[in-house]
Amino acid sequence: MIPKFLKKRIFKAPVTTGDTATTKDLDSDIRPVVPKPYSNAPINQLYRKLSGQMLDVAVKPKLLGELPEFDDDDNILRFYVLQDYSRSNSILIDLQTQEHNLPPALVGVQDIAHDIKENAAIIFLHHPHAKDSQLSPRLSRLVSAVLQYPELKVRLVPVSILWGRAPEKEDSLFKLLTADNWQDPSITKQLFNIGVMGRDTFVQFHPPQDLRTLINDSLKGDGVGFSVFDSVASDLKDSLAQDTLLEDRLLKDTLLTEGALEDSELTANILNNSAVKNSNSITNEVDEAPSYAMVAAADGNRELVRSLQQQLNIYLDKQRASMLGPDLSDRRNLVDKLVYSPAIKNAIEAEAEASGISVREARALAKGYANEMVNDYSHSIVRGFYKFLTWLWTQLYDGVEVHHFERVRELAADYELVYVPCHRSHVDYLLLSYVIYKRGLSIPYVAAGDNLDVPVLGPLLRGAVAFYIRRSFRGNALYTAVLREYMHTLITRNTPIEYFIEGGRSRSGRLLPPKMGMLAMTVHSQLRHSEKPVVFIPTYIGYERIMEGGTYVGELKGKPKESESLIGLLKVGRKIERIFGNVHLSFGTPLHLSDFMQKFDVPANSLPADRTDTPLDDKASAMVDNIGVKVMQHINKAAVITPVSLLSLVLLSAPKSALDEDICREQIALYQGLAQQLPYSADTVITDMSPQQIIDYGIKLKLIERRPHILGDIIQIAGKQAALLSYFRNNILHVFILLSFLSALVARNGRIERSRLNSIAEQLYPFLQSELFLYYPAHGLTETLNKKVDSLLANGLIVELSDGMLSVPETNSKCYQQLQVLATPVEQSLERYFMTLALLAQQGSGNLTENEVVDLCHLLGQRLSVLYADDIPDFFDRALFTSFISALTRLDYLQKDEETGILTFDQRIDLIAHHAKYVLSPDMMQILQQVASLNEEEIAHAITEISNKKQRKFGRKR
Repeated sequence: MIPKFLKKRIFKAPVTTGDTATTKDLDSDIRPVVPKPYSNAPINQLYRKLSGQMLDVAVKPKLLGELPEFDDDDNILRFYVLQDYSRSNSILIDLQTQEHNLPPALVGVQDIAHDIKENAAIIFLHHPHAKDSQLSPRLSRLVSAVLQYPELKVRLVPVSILWGRAPEKEDSLFKLLTADNWQDPSITKQLFNIGVMGRDTFVQFHPPQDLRTLINDSLKGDGVGFSVFDSVASDLKDSLAQDTLLEDRLLKDTLLTEGALEDSELTANILNNSAVKNSNSITNEVDEAPSYAMVAAADGNRELVRSLQQQLNIYLDKQRASMLGPDLSDRRNLVDKLVYSPAIKNAIEAEAEASGISVREARALAKGYANEMVNDYSHSIVRGFYKFLTWLWTQLYDGVEVHHFERVRELAADYELVYVPCHRSHVDYLLLSYVIYKRGLSIPYVAAGDNLDVPVLGPLLRGAVAFYIRRSFRGNALYTAVLREYMHTLITRNTPIEYFIEGGRSRSGRLLPPKMGMLAMTVHSQLRHSEKPVVFIPTYIGYERIMEGGTYVGELKGKPKESESLIGLLKVGRKIERIFGNVHLSFGTPLHLSDFMQKFDVPANSLPADRTDTPLDDKASAMVDNIGVKVMQHINKAAVITPVSLLSLVLLSAPKSALDEDICREQIALYQGLAQQLPYSADTVITDMSPQQIIDYGIKLKLIERRPHILGDIIQIAGKQAALLSYFRNNILHVFILLSFLSALVARNGRIERSRLNSIAEQLYPFLQSELFLYYPAHGLTETLNKKVDSLLANGLIVELSDGMLSVPETNSKCYQQLQVLATPVEQSLERYFMTLALLAQQGSGNLTENEVVDLCHLLGQRLSVLYADDIPDFFDRALFTSFISALTRLDYLQKDEETGILTFDQRIDLIAHHAKYVLSPDMMQILQQVASLNEEEIAHAITEISNKKQRKFGRKR
């Protein structure tokens, strides 16, 4: 039941008969306070103006995130919410609101109709005048007004201000005085902030929140710590139902001024004015919505304000954590914590027993592993990298384009972020961290291969973003345990993490098959213990020229990979003056681990917290595999169709890689139109350049050239650039591959039934899906194919005849030539498939291992590319043959012996090869058949040479 003192204030409140109430009409223990008029307004305005001008000279803040969007309603009152009281913060926010045309912060807010008269539009959650259990005076007044007047609209805009961004507690007194960390700023520190860190200040306006909605959610129990109101509401409902004296009785709230609020006794007497019509209507009110009557008492109001203030504090703390990152201990202490953690103690004991060494020796070994990998974060190094990279990007690139970043910002406060980008270049490490840091979020710790731990560069990267792991540690149980525990430590401390799920840089421009090791460790950590839910951020990185382009081409052609070194770094420095165009980062749709856990029925906290060696069960392992594939698909969905990739796709599909300029423009426009009419994904970004601008841009980058001719200029690929352009074509090949496949089926056959076309496409689709990580599900493929066919029909590229027959357009028409160009990209994939199947059929079941098939196909592809194709090395990329063999095995066309690796199969592979004749020309099929015909002696010689080459390569690595 309601306490007597609350009942007295609620039920014995005097009834007012007019718009005003005299002092004697109010309860004797409540004194009315008349708001004081603003005093010295001109002086205050002059003070603010002068202070603003001085601060504007010293401080140049950087705005993070998007500006808040307000409703076009003049009756809405808007207030900015800051955590800590500070004059400099007030003036800074006022300057920002003026600069960005937002409602001013240091201008009085008056609403006479609702008894609101505030001298500024800023709420400090920690105000020096808050004497009533540290409640914010202005927030208390606004809550009271909202409860009293149902029509009143108030929007709160939380604001974060960071003076510097050092997440760790530095040892330097200078850094303690300047860099923003988790301590509230003193006056001395604030003066240092303005003088020293003024140029490194960040401001972020968060989305506006409706105060009435916050109150309603709190009273419904949706907020934090509002169970007290549930019990009060229940008691109030029972009492009101029995008390008929409440009819037409009103509770009058007294409005307190800022000066009066310094008296905590008056703050406690804020009452709500709620009209009570009758007991039945109030009962219904309690049933359907939060009843404002239940917070009429001063104690209730005080609890409500305290809880709202707590919610706002928690919200701003989370936003601050997403920008600063967690407090970080020094590296030495972290290494010791790892080594002496219960999980590593168990691993050390197991290692000592298995290896026959003492526990002390095993512990020293574990400590050595930890020292190898643990990051040594230094904010000074990060700031140095930021300034250096800001200069470097302006030298290398015309611009860094970022897409869909706001979806990451929305998740940063409440989730453990795991960035999983594709891997194109060594620049990826720095570029992604730079973009994240510049936009105000805490930079992730990046899992980097220990091949990058070279003199000079290695320690710098370790001090900024990198923690190093060995390229291979299979069979080393103790190293695995230390790495798992370090990952678990980072995740439980809410440190953002980044790793490249492909395991290495793509040399062909396609995505590589995912490596599940780091992904499995992330899942393992979450199943041991979770502080925040994990969300994966698939990230697409696209370049228009790439530093390692020449190296990639050489490696695909068989040259040994060059080891990273300081000399190699200096060689890269010579390329700084070259033109590299734009670089694009696109953040894909986030993948929530909890969704996968629900899908695969994997319970949370299902692994022991003190062990790293507990294996994942079958469900969890299947979940990891599924997450890996979904990450790759979402990276491709976030692809950016750049001018260079479009040019590459068009010209590499043309005979001799050249087109009349008019035809080239039309083909580019066709591809742009197809991508826009039927988007690959809502996340896919398409260049807005015109076809002519795209051509001129390619010439500027020296990737293509214009050859003047009296009958019309010709656009062709510049000398020795074809192999490099194939890299950028492959970046977006997945977007157009189904259109190309369907075009090829029609173009190579002249006419084909629509049902037959769908049947062939469904048979071969799983292999294209595996190679290019297409996201279309196989069970709904027919609908997707029909949409693609309809798009081709709408653009006149194919013609529909009677009885569901599809045909090519007139052979001398523009559309026919466009169809031939569009049909070309899929041919390389189908040629690889047919050559692999021909080799298997020619050698017979049970004669070759998986590795031997991949190696032989690689050699055959090299030979075919030199003799009959354009010597484009991505045709014989080993990863593509591995992907095809894996797809054949997964679909049970091939069976692999687990012990020997020998592949067996039946006549069904002939059926797959049979479908190739609908796309490939008879001449090409004959060439492929001939190239794949090897006798036993040639097979044995090739396998021996490949084995010797691998041994030499392994010897160099060691």
